[in-house]
Amino acid sequence: MSQALYRKWRPQNWDAVVGQPHVVDTLRNSLAAGRIAHAYLFAGPRGTGKTTSARLLAKAVNCLHDDLAKRPCGECEPCQAVQNGRFLDLIEIDAASNTSVEDVRDLRDKINFMPNLGRYKVYIIDEVHMLSTAAFNALLKTLEEPPAHAIFVLATTEVHKIPATVLSRCQRHEFRRIPVVDIVSLLKQMAQEEKIEIEEAALTAIARQSTGAMRDAISLLDQLASTGQVITLQMAQDVLGTAANQAVLDLVRAVVEGQSGTGLDCIHRALDAGSDPRQFARQVVDYLRDVLLARMGNADQIEASAETRAEMARHAQLFSAPELLRMIRAFNFAANEARAAWQPALPLEMAFVEALEKPGLQSALQPAPAAVSTRSATALPDPPPVAPGVAPKVEAAPVEHDPQATQTLAESWPRMLKWVREHNPNTYGLLNSCKSRFIRNDVLILNFASDVLKEKMEKPENVEIVVRALQHVFQRQMQVESKVDTAQRDAIPPGVDEDGMVAAALRDLGGEIVDIK
Repeated sequence: MSQALYRKWRPQNWDAVVGQPHVVDTLRNSLAAGRIAHAYLFAGPRGTGKTTSARLLAKAVNCLHDDLAKRPCGECEPCQAVQNGRFLDLIEIDAASNTSVEDVRDLRDKINFMPNLGRYKVYIIDEVHMLSTAAFNALLKTLEEPPAHAIFVLATTEVHKIPATVLSRCQRHEFRRIPVVDIVSLLKQMAQEEKIEIEEAALTAIARQSTGAMRDAISLLDQLASTGQVITLQMAQDVLGTAANQAVLDLVRAVVEGQSGTGLDCIHRALDAGSDPRQFARQVVDYLRDVLLARMGNADQIEASAETRAEMARHAQLFSAPELLRMIRAFNFAANEARAAWQPALPLEMAFVEALEKPGLQSALQPAPAAVSTRSATALPDPPPVAPGVAPKVEAAPVEHDPQATQTLAESWPRMLKWVREHNPNTYGLLNSCKSRFIRNDVLILNFASDVLKEKMEKPENVEIVVRALQHVFQRQMQVESKVDTAQRDAIPPGVDEDGMVAAALRDLGGEIVDIK
């Protein structure tokens, strides 16, 4: 059985580690100076060299070379044993499978035994953030005062989940995503030595698809090389699912032409043909991102065929940058939402419909809002009686209020609430408790029944969430103002919606009824 390329090409010395010079230089200098810490924390994205560097550290501290600066040498018995996976003093633990306090206690009991072959016993605990709270507590004392012959290397992709008490006992090193140019350089060298025929553009496509993870990039190259064919850009895009396929182009064309039925049919055909909803949404996002790049004058950063580039250039002229940003947000949300949706096509359909909508335009299906006046009550005629069960027709004169913004808020309020609920349930509860709301001069005014609710909403964390939600929904910066609604409910005529615009104008803007028909 052939060996996977990422294992075959795993770095065996410090010079072979790619994209992490800040970590490598620090470790090499400390080893050369004989300053070895008892506990290290390697944090960073997956596939960036954390475990590899931990093994190199284990080789270096046990290497027998006379020159400290040349460790690991890769030739002595400890180096060879680590390299071949038979070094008994290197213990690798998967914290995802050994999360309990009993596992840590077992480790703690065995750590006092002297090394079998090397100077140090090196414990590499991968995905250490998966340990339970009790397991972390059991590990603390050992991390703080380990035996002189023991070294811990903790590796994690989610450093924010590591308790501060553990962090403070470790020498911390942050691994970064590897630059595309470094990934391409190594892949090119690898392809030459492995006799893999591949186009330069395909190498770049693989590097971008890996999102900074060298292991992912090598695995993708290995996957493409298994076909035994020359790896072209088109082939790479087809296999990796990054090509702008016809379904994506048809969907974007439906947005351009405003053809809702055609666009929805396009989505359903793609899903019926076996496309994954999230992957399809990602493909739309990738395509729109490239169109945005072309729109912003960065077409040289696009990896696509000549035909697709031409289509992107045409679409870049048809969409404005704000429109592209709005559509990218909608389909990016669909890509994340499709996992939890009971109806897989629904997030895609919603994103498409949102892409069709022109922000700021009042729906022709909605009635025009009534105008309201701030005229003095002494000049008002007595309203005529209203028959029971018949809604009165309210007419009023205009005030300094934006009825179109109020109408847009009414249509967008469910989206606002959904976004807020996902980010802060407490703020969501406060918004649900407000008696009325409207927009005036780019200020969202919220009316509450009591000072307590008003003061809670005015807390910075709640205001920030609502401001961000407004930015997300309306695509512009707005402010939030909270008030206490002291108006009497009986001041609103029978049949008028108490949460509607007319009622809000009566309570909040000082408006008064001038006529009821």
